[in-house]
Amino acid sequence: MSEAVAASFRPRSGVAGLVVLILLEAALVACWSAGFIGIRFASDHAPIFLILLWRSLVSGLVLLPFALTVGPRLRRKDVVPQVLFGALAMSAYLGAFALAISYGVPTGLVALITDMLPLMVAVLSWPVLGQALTGRQWIGSFIGLAGVLIASGWSLDMTDVPLWAYGLPALGTLSLAMATLLQKRSPTNFMPVHQSLCIQCLSAAAIFSVFAWHEGGVLPILEPGFVGGILWLVFVATLGAWSLYYLALRKSSPARVTAVLYLSPPVVMIWAWLMFGEPLSWAMACGLVVSLVGIIIVAKSQKPAAEIGAP
Repeated sequence: MSEAVAASFRPRSGVAGLVVLILLEAALVACWSAGFIGIRFASDHAPIFLILLWRSLVSGLVLLPFALTVGPRLRRKDVVPQVLFGALAMSAYLGAFALAISYGVPTGLVALITDMLPLMVAVLSWPVLGQALTGRQWIGSFIGLAGVLIASGWSLDMTDVPLWAYGLPALGTLSLAMATLLQKRSPTNFMPVHQSLCIQCLSAAAIFSVFAWHEGGVLPILEPGFVGGILWLVFVATLGAWSLYYLALRKSSPARVTAVLYLSPPVVMIWAWLMFGEPLSWAMACGLVVSLVGIIIVAKSQKPAAEIGAP
């Protein structure tokens, strides 16, 4: 992604800036939700770590030529922190929720647990950034969570799944929260998104390759289901979602960006209905309304980016 494109997402004032932010957040929710659907689809065709390996590797290789030729020269002191962020934000988060789905944890429940991200960000904000959410932001976060419970709780069918598997999404979300806050205060936060995302994808691929080898091998499965699933995960759920996530993080605060993701579980269920024919519920519509109320409260009570240490 060129600097000109990235510049178009930098903070603006007035109505135009608000419209850009809303469109950015809507695209983020759609692409973020696509990751859950893509994992569910691809897991029918290949082992989970093989999917994550090729998702991360192909994404990194697609971005590599742009990372090397567009933007500032990559230096070791800038690359090393991005490798850490890749381990926390890519490997731990993606690996945890994908593994939970592969063990049979319902997709809606996984999406719900990962939507605890704003609360985990709030808990970690004081020790990492030296700031905490205001009372209004806490209230908005809990209202948003209540909306997700209303929208998603009806579909949570506790099947014969190992109890520890339900803790995997929570651990992955905690890891993503830490990566979000560390990246926000990192001196390398100025790195163009396409460069940081490339490094993080390749570092995650290296980690996933170890698990894939242990799981049975690292060679791709050359059949339409696997290839189609990987392309979906690469171009929609990785290049789309993570680029939008980091762009939104630079444009706004961690509290607002993560609060917007409260909408992902209902979107996941709508998408699952369209693709897999899963049933819908009136509870989803009610939950969407409640979640929107919480998001508006968080958004209106956030501090401007300049006040929270954004570059």
